[in-house]
Amino acid sequence: MDKSLIILAEAGGGNPVTDVAERFGVDTAHLVSNIISFLIVCALLYFFAYKRVLAMLEERRQRIAEGLANAEKIKQELARTEQLRQEAMTQANAQASKLIEEARESAAKVQERETQKAIAAAEQIISKAREAAAQDHARMLAELKREVGRLVVQTTATVTGKILTPDDQRRLAEETAKQVTA
Repeated sequence: MDKSLIILAEAGGGNPVTDVAERFGVDTAHLVSNIISFLIVCALLYFFAYKRVLAMLEERRQRIAEGLANAEKIKQELARTEQLRQEAMTQANAQASKLIEEARESAAKVQERETQKAIAAAEQIISKAREAAAQDHARMLAELKREVGRLVVQTTATVTGKILTPDDQRRLAEETAKQVTA
């Protein structure tokens, strides 16, 4: 066995704590004064340093908690902002599609209106051309009748050898005109 156990067993008579303390050379007065000094230093550190350190740590913990809460709020706000942006984009796309459709309809209406104007203008030009052609035809027909009438009168005067009176000339021109139109 160990020697120290044997010595403790032999001493067996008094207070075991005192016996152990004496055996290891513990001076009670110094030990008590060191304990009191240690407790004073601990109390001073607690009041002047440890409380401040704890307060600073608590403040940092609160700041971290606030930062995390703010980060969560920012995430939520960012998500809400993104949702609003998406809704705005959807509305803008719908409005743009609507505007494009309205523009197409308007262009179709304008095209139809312009087509109708062009058709009306073309019909007007055609009717004026027909009128002009009819007038030219009537004028040319009148000239032809006069010329044919003059030629008939001239030919008749040459064939008959007689000078026709203005009444005869008129009568022959009218008969010739009737026969030409028929």
